[in-house]
Amino acid sequence: DTGNGEQLYECPMCSLTCTNIQILEEHVDLHLEEHKFSEDGNIRDLELAQRLQTEEDKRQRSAEEKREREEFKKLQRQYGLDNSGGYKQQFVKNMEREVDRGRMQPFEYHKRKADMMECLAFGIDDGKTKTSGVIEALCKYYQNENKDVRHVWLSTGVDHFHSSLGDRGWGCGYRNFQMLLSSLVQNSLYNDCLRDTTLIPSIPKIQSMIEDAWREGFDPHGASHFNNRLHGSKAWIGACEIYSLLTSLRIKCQIIDFHKPTGPMSTHPRLFEWVLRYYSTDNEGGPKVVCTSKPPIYLQHQGHSRTVVGIEERKNKTLCLLLFDPGCPSQEMQKLLKQNSDGTSLRLLRKFVGGLKEKQYQIVAVDGILSLEEKAARCHASEVLTSEKIP
Repeated sequence: DTGNGEQLYECPMCSLTCTNIQILEEHVDLHLEEHKFSEDGNIRDLELAQRLQTEEDKRQRSAEEKREREEFKKLQRQYGLDNSGGYKQQFVKNMEREVDRGRMQPFEYHKRKADMMECLAFGIDDGKTKTSGVIEALCKYYQNENKDVRHVWLSTGVDHFHSSLGDRGWGCGYRNFQMLLSSLVQNSLYNDCLRDTTLIPSIPKIQSMIEDAWREGFDPHGASHFNNRLHGSKAWIGACEIYSLLTSLRIKCQIIDFHKPTGPMSTHPRLFEWVLRYYSTDNEGGPKVVCTSKPPIYLQHQGHSRTVVGIEERKNKTLCLLLFDPGCPSQEMQKLLKQNSDGTSLRLLRKFVGGLKEKQYQIVAVDGILSLEEKAARCHASEVLTSEKIP
C-alpha cells in the first residue's frame, strides 16, 4: 500500500512493482516464457554440441582406419605381399619397359623371355647375374699385398649373384642364399644333403623350397606371416627363412642375433669379433692369407642382407669384413677378377666397424650336417624359433 490508498504489486522474480494485478501477471508470464526459451536453447545447444562431437569422432575414426589401411597396403607392397605378381611377372614387365624405352630390341625381349621361361620350368637360375672366381682372385691379391693387411681369412669358393630384372628391389635374401649354396655344393661334406640340388635353383624354386620346409613343420609362426605362401610373390625373406630352408636340407646352422650396438657411435664390434672367431678357429697363426674350409655367412639387417666371405685383420689391429652384396652388378664384380695392384676394387667388398651401424644384425652360420633325428628335433624346436643373442 502506497499510503494514499493505491495497492502495489511486486514481481517475485525481479522485484518490479506494478499497480495492477493483471499487468503483474503478464509481466511474470513473460519471465516464465523467457526462462523456458532459455532452457530450450540450452538443450538445443547441448544436443548440437553432442551431435557435432559424435560426427567429429566418427570422422577421426574413419580417417584413422583409412590411414591404417594405407599403411598396411604400403607394408604389403614393401614386403611383396600385395598380390602384384612375382619374379616372372616383374621380369616380363621390366623387359617390356626396356623395349618401350628403346633400350632393348624386340627380338632380344622374346629370346630372354623364352630363356627365362625355360629356366623357371626346370627350377634353375639362368646364371646371367653370376660372377665366379672372386675368392680365388682375392687370395692372389692378398698374397702380394703388403701395405695394410696383417692377416686375412677367406671363405671357400663363393659365386656372386646380383639382382636381375625379375627380383630387383626385393630379392636380396634369395640371392644371398644362392651365394651360400654355391659354396656348399662345392664342398663334399654336403654332397648327401644336396644331392638333389646340384644346380643353383631359381628364385621361384627357392620360394617353393621354403614352402616345403614350412610344410614339414619348420617355423610355423614365420610361415603364418606369409600366409604359408611365397611362390608367385615378391615377398622379402630373412634369417629365419634361410635357417628353416637350410635345416630342412639337413644342413646344420645357427642364427646369431646382435640385437643392440656394442660399441661407440652405434657400432657392432662384437659382430666383427664373432666373424673373426668363426674364420680363425683352427686357422690361427700360420700364413698371412688363409683360404679356409668355412662356408660364407648370411648377414641380415632391416631392409637388406649380404654375404660375408672373409675378414681382414689390419696392421693397426682394426677388423674389416669382406661382403658380397646382391645389389652390386656383375660389371663391378668382374673388376675384382683383374689383378689390380692398388686394390681399389676392394672398396666394393670392405666394411669397417664404422660402416655397419644398423640397430640390429642377424647372421646365419653353417656348421656341418644334421642326422635325421637332429633335423626332426630342430623342426620341433622351431615352433618357437629363437636365436642366440649376443649380450
